[in-house]
Amino acid sequence: MNDLAALDLNLLVVLEALFAERHVSRAALRLNKSQPAVSQALGRLRQTFDDPLLIRGADGWELTARAREMEPMLAETLAAVRGLVRPAPFDPAQTRRTYRLTMSDYASAMLAPRLLPVLRKQAPGVRLSITTRSRDAAMAALVDGDIDLALGVFPDRPAEVREGLLLEERFVCVMDRSTLEPGFDLAAYLARPHVSVAVQDGRVDEVDGALARLGQSRDVVATLPHWSVAQDLIAGTDLVLTIASRSLREPLDPRLAVMSPPFALAPFRFVQTWHARRDGDVGLRWLRERLNHCVVET
Repeated sequence: MNDLAALDLNLLVVLEALFAERHVSRAALRLNKSQPAVSQALGRLRQTFDDPLLIRGADGWELTARAREMEPMLAETLAAVRGLVRPAPFDPAQTRRTYRLTMSDYASAMLAPRLLPVLRKQAPGVRLSITTRSRDAAMAALVDGDIDLALGVFPDRPAEVREGLLLEERFVCVMDRSTLEPGFDLAAYLARPHVSVAVQDGRVDEVDGALARLGQSRDVVATLPHWSVAQDLIAGTDLVLTIASRSLREPLDPRLAVMSPPFALAPFRFVQTWHARRDGDVGLRWLRERLNHCVVET
């Protein structure tokens, strides 16, 4: 080929029809074009590829050796181009894909038990790889293409990262019931030691941020990376755990009491996030929709 830039893609469609029909008139009918138009296109193709492509033989038109060599490559090329223009429909039952997600154990406990049965029924060839990362590491992994989805709370996401709301969550305080006294107010809250949940060291979370805006701070004596473990530390102590309400396991330990925080603590948005370059990924969109359904059912 002399120059790729000079090649009209429509000529390749004509060439495909000529290869299939081995006849100019029949190729014209296949393409719904006039015979002169197809003959003219064949002339341009011969010039472009510097080969006759179709020649008359004893039994009609035949492909040249160069054309026979080109035929499978042309089929692959046009299939790829058509896939770009009209992607194949996504069939979850037939897909073979590993989705890479990052989320906390809070999200895993809430969503995985609902998501996995759906995947096994609707998309048995799908695999999940779930990891836990800090907020900053999750956003970096999305940007770098190391993961497909990050689920969590991401108030400072990059501009190229999209988000979809899964749910709004509220905080509750968990304490040993035997240590409760009348009038649990902010002063009583701050007077007690606290357990905090944080994947990343040194990051100010929503609870500490709200207290800081009041000019206050709490005495955190233990910081854990796992929501699911935190509530097991409270019974038999004077500790306070301020935690997302859906992270509490049921049935709740009868020794524990659950109360609203004694200060303004706004609900937080729990979202799923993905990179903008994945907006057209129909398989990822399908998984996002399944996650939305899982949340609706909680």
